[in-house]
Amino acid sequence: MTDIQLKKLKDDLWHSADMLRASAHLAANKYGQPILGLIFLRYADILFKQHKAEIAEEYQRKIGTRAEKTMKQVSIEKCGFYLPECAYFDFINNAPDDAEKATLIKKAMEEIEKENPSMAGVLPKEVYGQLVPEEEPELLSKIIRVFKDIPEDISIDLFGEIYEYFLGNFALQEGKDGGTFYTPATVVRYMVEVLKPEIGNKLFLDPACGSGGMFVQAARYMHRHNATAEDMMKFMCYGVEKEPDTVKLAKMNLLLNNVRGDVREANSFYADPHNAVGRFDYVMANPPFNVDEVVYDKVKDDPRFNEYGIPKNKSKTAKKDSDKKETVPNANYLWISYFATALNEKGRAGLVMANSASDAGNSEYDIRKKMIEAGIIKQMVTLPSNMFSSVTLPATLWFFDNAKKNTDKKDEILFVDARNVFTQVDRAHRKFSEEQIKNLAIITRLYEGDTAAFTELVAEYKAKLANAPETSDDKDVMPKSYWQANIDWLLERFPDGVYRDVVGLCKAAKLDGEDGIIDQDYSLNPGRYVGVVIEDDGMTAEEFKAEMLSLNTELAKLNDEAHRLEAKITDNLKGLFE
Repeated sequence: MTDIQLKKLKDDLWHSADMLRASAHLAANKYGQPILGLIFLRYADILFKQHKAEIAEEYQRKIGTRAEKTMKQVSIEKCGFYLPECAYFDFINNAPDDAEKATLIKKAMEEIEKENPSMAGVLPKEVYGQLVPEEEPELLSKIIRVFKDIPEDISIDLFGEIYEYFLGNFALQEGKDGGTFYTPATVVRYMVEVLKPEIGNKLFLDPACGSGGMFVQAARYMHRHNATAEDMMKFMCYGVEKEPDTVKLAKMNLLLNNVRGDVREANSFYADPHNAVGRFDYVMANPPFNVDEVVYDKVKDDPRFNEYGIPKNKSKTAKKDSDKKETVPNANYLWISYFATALNEKGRAGLVMANSASDAGNSEYDIRKKMIEAGIIKQMVTLPSNMFSSVTLPATLWFFDNAKKNTDKKDEILFVDARNVFTQVDRAHRKFSEEQIKNLAIITRLYEGDTAAFTELVAEYKAKLANAPETSDDKDVMPKSYWQANIDWLLERFPDGVYRDVVGLCKAAKLDGEDGIIDQDYSLNPGRYVGVVIEDDGMTAEEFKAEMLSLNTELAKLNDEAHRLEAKITDNLKGLFE
């Protein structure tokens, strides 16, 4: 299946399923749960069918031998789980279009969990009865038939993409609530490209894992870089999520993407189920911003948070009721400290954080200063606004590298201002295109001295340029001008194929020196370092003055016209009621 065919399939599936939202007796923010459950059911059915002949052959071959195994045992060996007949998709699809179908799905989910303990408590079961309203009892059957259209020869890897696609669309539909469980895939992909997770016995932590998108994108990065199935068995993901329904979404996401993981339901401020300190090779998360109800006494002695200092109110006499314990004024720096302390000696991390944390004062300033001087912060990136469904303001990405403190770049941080790099999705949402992710990530590669990666990327674009049409009405087929623009973007900024500071885009700032990090009062705001591009319009001072006077005259005329129209509208309205 080509990328274009997959995109059409995802769009068709979403359109068909979403059309049925209006008829379901479910709140908008609950509609995703049964739909994602049906995607999982269809996935399990297709995966089991793809292995069924192999399972049957192995079962028959060992009957009567000392190595004889049950059908269930062979199934788990061959495809990772056992699917009971009551959970076959055709069995459910062919049942009558009435309320009994909801009961059949519930039983299917229960039996899958019973036969496969790793899935216990994960699958939705009770909600399907609400998709069989009296006025339209065939509604559930319609939704099931939507997912029957997924071809049975589809690659199982593509199923994970379908699940992620639905997660993203549900997040957009649900706005702020949806954003709590989903970080836009293109932001995560950029973060992963910067971190560049390596194949091997690696441990990966997300202490605010939502639906598990960080894990999935890291696994896909490894697949793209030739990780084998054996390699992926060495990659272990550990997640923490406090919302029980979101824990289920994450576990399904990992199962559908064949990612090994252990996701626990807990509050990361007060619980450490994975013994995080100094343990992990990679840490990634998009934690909730600006939490202000974390109890100070519960975190002040926790080594995850206190190595660089705990955020504290300005004075010991800060307001607090006798019945209410003192709280941390803002938990952003608890998250930031958590990331720094969870890393092993060579560990790397990336997190999404509110812009305000980059310049925060008081106790947060002291924590930030210690981290900067320790040399563990490698890169800071300001994102465009409207990249998240839960917040419209631009956020900042923080990247840590624990090995950096032992290098000659200990007292240096790479700052990237990506606020002007985005693709508009609709009026309220933006994303990174595939090429924008690569172009931004290559800045990091060049900074690390990887000139070969830059040469390969330019060569990739030139090859696509050679094969692209001159023009295209298909939004999925880019014309020559698109590829030429990407080549120009790279070569104009890095003409020699090596890293250099680019005004308005990136700067490697040192701790000392004029306009250095100390000079900027330990700010981690990229805008303070990269500067702003001032376009040269070629005008003399007199020409500029004349142009501004001309524009001012034009503005005055437009204002006069607006006043006349306003008066005319007022008179017309009065005439209507006289």
